[in-house]
Amino acid sequence: MNVIELLADLQARHDEANARVGELRDQIEHLTAALAEAEARLTELATARKVIAELAPTGTEPDPPEPATVYQAILNAFNQHPAQAFRVRELHELLGMPTDDPALNVTRSRLGRLTRQGFLTQPGRGRYQKRT
Repeated sequence: MNVIELLADLQARHDEANARVGELRDQIEHLTAALAEAEARLTELATARKVIAELAPTGTEPDPPEPATVYQAILNAFNQHPAQAFRVRELHELLGMPTDDPALNVTRSRLGRLTRQGFLTQPGRGRYQKRT
């Protein structure tokens, strides 16, 4: 290989390396812009989360309304047995509902609500009956 061929080969390699440097600089520019956009989005989301957390209720909001079908099933049971006083567990067994403690507590709350609304009475502690 003579000197002219060697210089031509070095020039070609220089041109390739120069082109690669340009490509990498373009990629860096593109990635830098994408990074800036992503960081701005993260900041916006963090701000939104903070504002919502400050405005969100702290658990003092009333419970959502119960499905009417559960209340209706309870009232139907009392309507079918107007003279009978039920304990919560007996009512669950009659309606085919689960008899675990959490489920009983929910129904106990529902029966209390129906009593306050005047649909039921409490002839004894823990017993509920249709108001006549």
